[in-house]
Amino acid sequence: MKRWTLLAAALLAFVISVMAGCSTLDERQRAWIFQPSDRTWGGGLAAAEGMKDVWIDFNARAGDAPSQLHGLWLPAENPRAPVLLYLHGARYNVTGSAPRMRRMQELGFAVLGVDYRGFGKSTQTLPSEESAYEDARVAWDWLAKTYPDRPRYIFGHSLGGPIAIHLATEVKDESGTIVEGTFTSIADVIGTTKWGWAPVSLLITQRFEAVRKVDKIGSPLLVVHGGEDRLIAPSLGRKLYEAAAQPKLFMLVEGGSHHNTNSIGQAQYRQALAQLFSLK
Repeated sequence: MKRWTLLAAALLAFVISVMAGCSTLDERQRAWIFQPSDRTWGGGLAAAEGMKDVWIDFNARAGDAPSQLHGLWLPAENPRAPVLLYLHGARYNVTGSAPRMRRMQELGFAVLGVDYRGFGKSTQTLPSEESAYEDARVAWDWLAKTYPDRPRYIFGHSLGGPIAIHLATEVKDESGTIVEGTFTSIADVIGTTKWGWAPVSLLITQRFEAVRKVDKIGSPLLVVHGGEDRLIAPSLGRKLYEAAAQPKLFMLVEGGSHHNTNSIGQAQYRQALAQLFSLK
């Protein structure tokens, strides 16, 4: 819980002393929550070997400077395989998620993982909740244009979960949504730390309130959580699942942490995908 404990402590400091302006508060929250970087780890570099670089150019708004997203494309052996948009969490770039992307490929998907602006090789700017939502939509539209005749799914890990849920409420052409190790809202995450007593909710600008949106998803939803996740409490995954509309499925991976649930729960994943999405 170290990352979220530091965030809660920092927000508490703003409650005690509101000397900084609102823009500074917002910028610091964006930096604390996203921790954008081009960092990865050795396992990610090895797993990313052979993946194809994808570059997506776009203008977020009229009059804005052109932006670019960098992604990694991992095709499946089956040329008609369903396509999965992978939305990663905080701190590490998309290469750090390459092992999890490969495991999703083993489950039958072709996978596109993208870096939000501010991460990796994508346009460098301080990301925000709004810009991450925009980036996910840009990547989704690229997939829809590139693979119009294949089923498309959305996947979000950790911070990518609320981004995936937001995207699923905006589009109508997704076949299903999968979130792993994710949460209901930033305020709820802080509430599970030792600073949970602090009245910081009104000062949170990057709220990621997935719990208020999840019932508007128009496709089946799979919520996955590790039973030993010490970063995001499994109770938050369960609460998110309970707020969702049918069809849905909650999958608890006993012994799974925030980082290895996707690995040790592979057999459960396969069974859940067949049960909820009729994927084999």
